[in-house]
Amino acid sequence: MTKPLVLVTADVKTIEGYNWHAATSTYLQAVLKGSDAIPMILPSLGADLDLDAALDQVDGVLATGSRSNVNPELYGEVPTEENGPYDPSRDSTTLPLLKRAVERGIPVFAICRGMQELNVALGGTLLTEIQSLEGRADHRAPTSERQDERFRIAHPVEVAEGSCLATVVGSEPFEVNSLHRQAVGRLGNGMITEAEAEDGTIEAASVKDSAGYVLATQWHPEYWVSTDGPSKKLFAAFGDAVRAYRVKRLGL
Repeated sequence: MTKPLVLVTADVKTIEGYNWHAATSTYLQAVLKGSDAIPMILPSLGADLDLDAALDQVDGVLATGSRSNVNPELYGEVPTEENGPYDPSRDSTTLPLLKRAVERGIPVFAICRGMQELNVALGGTLLTEIQSLEGRADHRAPTSERQDERFRIAHPVEVAEGSCLATVVGSEPFEVNSLHRQAVGRLGNGMITEAEAEDGTIEAASVKDSAGYVLATQWHPEYWVSTDGPSKKLFAAFGDAVRAYRVKRLGL
């Protein structure tokens, strides 16, 4: 059997006067090596895309993290300069993409911004600049030019008993990295908490009774997938899900 195909979401970056549709290589390598699947970047072309036609050809969706944030207007709040930057082309692509993938039972792994997109796509809200909220820790990345320092392991998470995450990594607390200013607020329709940080921040979520595998993490398992046990298990589980979906999709 040929390897499964995974759509990877893209940021829009303006470089030398051109709009580039790009995904960070760590996500692509994590899909390729951690999930044993072929990553394919989906351009953020919004309504010009036939998303169902794209989803017809693939076996999973990976929603990546990004420096940009989901525009608060999409969940009933007011955007601010402090909360930016925003990426409207990405928003207009990934939110309907994730909603449709969930509806169709296509495996989804959503990371950081991707988790927030999934929650908003299903009718939920986000908390912005959580480091300024009473009782919340500072979940932002350390200031450093070294990526290993920015993505260093930062704090533990508590795994919900009997959760999808527990079946993948076990039920014991484990350590994750932390590089975010936003977090899930009100959970979207069908979304349930899979793990929390010590300050109550939702660190992982899934979609209850979904037709397919759906898991989202606020942290970045893609960065340490070659060396960190839980990160390896998360991408391996996603790979198992996309292979099972491929068998079903192709009637193998």
